[in-house]
Amino acid sequence: MIEPFLMRAILAAIGLALIAAPLGCFVVWNRMSYFGETIAQASLLGVALALLLQLDLNTTVVAVSIAAAFVVIALSRQRVVPIDSVLGLMHHGTLALGVIVISSLKGQSVDLMGYLFGDIFAVSTQDLWWIGAIGVAVVLVMVKLWRPLLRVSVHEDLARAEGVNTTALRTGFTVVLALVIAVAIKIVGILLAIAFLIVPAVAARPFARNPETMVVVSAGLGVVSVVAGLTMSTSADIPGGPAIVLVMTVIAAASLLFAGRQVPR
Repeated sequence: MIEPFLMRAILAAIGLALIAAPLGCFVVWNRMSYFGETIAQASLLGVALALLLQLDLNTTVVAVSIAAAFVVIALSRQRVVPIDSVLGLMHHGTLALGVIVISSLKGQSVDLMGYLFGDIFAVSTQDLWWIGAIGVAVVLVMVKLWRPLLRVSVHEDLARAEGVNTTALRTGFTVVLALVIAVAIKIVGILLAIAFLIVPAVAARPFARNPETMVVVSAGLGVVSVVAGLTMSTSADIPGGPAIVLVMTVIAAASLLFAGRQVPR
């Protein structure tokens, strides 16, 4: 008989893996890994504000993540410095501000390690409903945006010439990405959130003959990693989130090594 807390952890992590699969593929295709990491780091400010102002943690983290995404979009329109410099600015600035706000909190103990690395075994039934609601919203949006996003990923200029509103499309995708990162933070923490998006997609890439196959394989590898990681966690008494990410990383490394051996010399 599986303990209720373990069942909630499994359901939450599998849900996240399935939600993250299509988004992670687009992140890999469009080289947006650093963008995702920046949004994840900015969420620490959301945690700090929620604690400081006594607001709902989930809602505040989502709001701050989306706000940070819009700031990045606005700053990326300038042509003075490249986008990676803008991301570096946001990445370090929001992280520093979040740490400062948390350190200034009086009269309460803050589990900073819990926010940085998550506590998957502390997922509540309310969290599962939260994950499910956002998951349904993400799936509906991705079904609508799938084809235009593929066209932009293949050739943005050509897609724009064919009438695709690339600015609105990227904005919509960015908001959805921020939502999923905010959900991931609840499960695996700020430092590991982006791993759920990137690592399974990287692992799936060598086995994908088309975009849809890559998404399916990515989701499958994510689910396998969740089950194996949580099994390892409960058996060896190690943190659940890091265990899942470690399994994902091993699978991805093995996938890339296998792909490398298939390349003719």
